[in-house]
Amino acid sequence: MPTYDYHCAKNSKTVTVQHGMKDAISNWGDLCQRAEVDPGDTPKDTPVKRLISGGIALPIPGAIPQLPMAGCCGNPVGCGHHH
Repeated sequence: MPTYDYHCAKNSKTVTVQHGMKDAISNWGDLCQRAEVDPGDTPKDTPVKRLISGGIALPIPGAIPQLPMAGCCGNPVGCGHHH
């Protein structure tokens, strides 16, 4: 599942959470609940903004790791059709 960074301008904190690509978090309370962190004194309805980042996909426990594709078209030695 991909990870996303959200920033709260009111408290200047950035929190990283995992969620599906179609999910979105819009406020501090939802962000803290999803990340399992204490919201502190910041009001739960305070808006948060998702930061643009490369993100990472964390491995699923028990899943077989996939090797990255290499070479042209995934063939380690190339396919010969591209330069």
